[in-house]
Amino acid sequence: MSEQAQERRSNSKDDDRIPEADSKIDHASSIKYWSKAPATANAMLGDLGNFPWYSRIDLRGSANFLAKVRRLLPSINIVMTADGDDDDDRKCKLGVDCGAGVGRVTTGFLSHVCEVVDAVEPVEKFADVLRQATSSSSSSSSPHSDTSSTSRDIYVTGLENWIPTKNYDLIWCQWCVGHITDAQLTTYLLRCRESLIATGGIMVVKENISTDPNGEDMYDDLDSSVTRSDQKFRKIFKEAGMALITSEVQSGFPKKYKLLPVRSYALRPNSLSTND
Repeated sequence: MSEQAQERRSNSKDDDRIPEADSKIDHASSIKYWSKAPATANAMLGDLGNFPWYSRIDLRGSANFLAKVRRLLPSINIVMTADGDDDDDRKCKLGVDCGAGVGRVTTGFLSHVCEVVDAVEPVEKFADVLRQATSSSSSSSSPHSDTSSTSRDIYVTGLENWIPTKNYDLIWCQWCVGHITDAQLTTYLLRCRESLIATGGIMVVKENISTDPNGEDMYDDLDSSVTRSDQKFRKIFKEAGMALITSEVQSGFPKKYKLLPVRSYALRPNSLSTND
């Protein structure tokens, strides 16, 4: 076979390959979809927002997961009981809620474990709700208020463009990385890694996991997002120099609804893990 024929055959094989799911992601379409959604906590959960138990189970699971991470890494300056309440006055100094929406996770969870919680949110009308909540909590705060300590900076941008300018103790990223490509997720993690090194902090990624029978990522054209496989996440974490501390599947959701599994990953820069 001539070199030209081999090249044509190789190109033909390349053309026949199924494109990666993340190649279909369109940021503009994602923003357009979410901009049409009501700026409410329920809307952030899609159809599942109609079930109060869903958010309650999710937030409790997040609190339990972080408590487990805290026990694995006692140097982390976060102390929580199993139900998510503080068991003393120590809190994470600075956290950030990535893909914050209207602040469901910040209000229901992060405000209990962080003195200050910044927010990253690309949809302007959701960011407006965050601003209003910050202004309201600042003017009516009291020593016993859950949100009195969470006055924050709000970054109206996508994760693919966000560059941390602070050193965070806790970066919480939930149900949002499906809107960025694999390459963008890797570079996003690299930037987050740098902001964690100075504090010795951690990052938690909590996302739906693909159930594709072939182990492939799944694309959803409704909101132009990708649901990645567990294997894909672990591969990207490794490429970004993030060590996986622990990981677990969220429990407690009723099986009759046949929901996608939700998995949490606790990450730390490799350089920190090797020093523990």
